[in-house]
Amino acid sequence: MLDWSQCPAVERVPGRVSGAWVFKDTRVPVRALFENLEGGASVEDFVEWFPGVTREQALTVLRFAEASLSVAAT
Repeated sequence: MLDWSQCPAVERVPGRVSGAWVFKDTRVPVRALFENLEGGASVEDFVEWFPGVTREQALTVLRFAEASLSVAAT
């Protein structure tokens, strides 16, 4: 399981989006990025569809997930 508290692009605020991890300063859940990518969207599509999320935030989340997976594999 990823420790999202270590990712600078996200936050969890009690009472906001049921306490889910969201992109900082938004109400967009992190899981929405992965769901949209799985559905065939590009990062550019995602940031267009979810105003407030920047391309850099989305890429930071993806890099964080990738780095966490490589650490878990070792």
